[in-house]
Amino acid sequence: MDEILTQVTDQDEIIGPVSRIDCHRNPSLIHRSVHVLVLNSDGLLLLQKRSMNKDMQPGKWDTSVGGHVGFGQSYLDAAHREGREELGVPLEHLKYLYFTKVRIREESENLRTYLCLCDGPFFPCSDEIEEVRFWSRKEIESEMGNGYFTPHFELEFAAFVKSPFAVMLA
Repeated sequence: MDEILTQVTDQDEIIGPVSRIDCHRNPSLIHRSVHVLVLNSDGLLLLQKRSMNKDMQPGKWDTSVGGHVGFGQSYLDAAHREGREELGVPLEHLKYLYFTKVRIREESENLRTYLCLCDGPFFPCSDEIEEVRFWSRKEIESEMGNGYFTPHFELEFAAFVKSPFAVMLA
């Protein structure tokens, strides 16, 4: 069954419901998404390897948690829901980081990113995630630009390292 997302304007004003399929077929349909960056107590960033069954970017490493905002849902509620669905744990004390506009060939998203400090354990959803592991900044930077990560994660990481919170990353 197709997800019903929140279609918005470039300025993030709600237009109404829109199907996920339509959004991923037509990049002129802007929709809302969330990311959560999970850092552990050593300053390492949790990444997830997307399942080979995913319709977009299968088998690539991606943001700790990411997903769409359902119609009628807030960004924060979506971040909490996605954390439970993808990592199998409630992510508490989410800190809002920044807003970005993602405009790539496949889709257009208005994205809010949150930060969470958590060491786990995690129980990844096997339908969506092959594995999770913590990465250092150096490890991530050595793999950037070679097709190892999703385009979304590469954009996210570039935004994160410019933020004041990047000092937390080991």
